[in-house]
Amino acid sequence: MNMPNRGKNHKKLIKPVIKNFLSASWEYLAMFNYEVDPSILKKHIPPHTEIDFFNGKALVSIVGFLFNNTKVLGVKWPFHINFEEVNLRYYIKRKDNNEWKRGVGFVSEIVPKPIVAGIANFLYNEKYSASSMGNSIVMENDMLSVSYKWKKNRWNEMQVRAKNELLDIKEASEEEFILEHYYGYNEFNKKTTIEYKVQHPRWQIFPVIDFKLDCDVEKLYGKEFVPFIMNKKPVSVFLARGSAVTVKMPKKIRG
Repeated sequence: MNMPNRGKNHKKLIKPVIKNFLSASWEYLAMFNYEVDPSILKKHIPPHTEIDFFNGKALVSIVGFLFNNTKVLGVKWPFHINFEEVNLRYYIKRKDNNEWKRGVGFVSEIVPKPIVAGIANFLYNEKYSASSMGNSIVMENDMLSVSYKWKKNRWNEMQVRAKNELLDIKEASEEEFILEHYYGYNEFNKKTTIEYKVQHPRWQIFPVIDFKLDCDVEKLYGKEFVPFIMNKKPVSVFLARGSAVTVKMPKKIRG
């Protein structure tokens, strides 16, 4: 009887473990940042997380940016490689043993690709929806103009003009707080949160000179956000250059 060879040359078949869900370049991130009453975020905050305040302020950001060179599970899917996203996000944190993990949660995320929205909602319980979208990136002499538009009930648009020069973000600054959150959190159910890690190098920013936001806040995000976004100026507006990013596979946090 021939027995299987289990000597030193025997190799086990090891099932590969998929660690990265998505890789892409996130580019030209326009970020309109507003202070809000923390109470309006209560219903959005996932279990086991809490608001991450900046100098006592609860902030939200309307963010527009480009997904470029996108791969899902290592594969470039035709017609789903380069596209826009606009989202409304807030800043939260979770204590893991003695470490605070700083992350973001989302009220709304909009992309022009229904399949992208469907996969993200299924795996990460995100807040994605699909819409017609467009963008414009114009460099002229030493100036840079960036705009994103998206159609929900009507056309909405965000525009930023900046000097075409890159600056490092300063330590302990508002720019660092806004840009240096490396986890995403979504509620799975009332006792469980989905956590995923986003990896990218420290970003640089363009000096913003002028900006404009024209959007239907109530229809997009809810009437509770109207007094803080429509009726007030943003506390800041950034334009980040962005970089290659990697989004890790999700895991569930139950306590």
